Amino acid sequence: MRVRTDDEVYRVDAVWLGPPKATFPWRARYVAWGVGIVVFLLVTALQRQVGFGFDFINTGWGFVITVALTRFICTRISHERPLSSVMTMWVRELNSPRETTSGQGGAASAARIRVSQHRPRKRPSEKGAKRSARATRSQHRRQPDRRKKEVRGVRTPA
Repeated sequence: MRVRTDDEVYRVDAVWLGPPKATFPWRARYVAWGVGIVVFLLVTALQRQVGFGFDFINTGWGFVITVALTRFICTRISHERPLSSVMTMWVRELNSPRETTSGQGGAASAARIRVSQHRPRKRPSEKGAKRSARATRSQHRRQPDRRKKEVRGVRTPA
């Protein structure tokens, strides 16, 4: 048994084909006509602001740009996503808060950092002072060997 859905009801577009016996060679929904008129007015206003004159060529290019933009906009809208919801989503996307990518404060500087030539060591206790002194001397003797093997930029364990 085959169950039919009601999708065909929604697939019917509100299309104006033109006057009887003189229809247009293309199909356009009512929404597309409204969007196209608004887009054409915006495109021609933008052309005048940029400095293009009002002649046949510039108006033709304005019409071509209008058709392209109208087709782009109308592919995003349907009976499930009407123009009002798409425009609301667009406005909310533009006004939504963004993550700040710029850092806080000024440039970092190492001018106030004190650098000593030797690494800080634990102070030897009085009981094992001789033993730790020998150990630190032996470590200092081995250190030049380690530095020869050390890869630049990689710290070796102490």
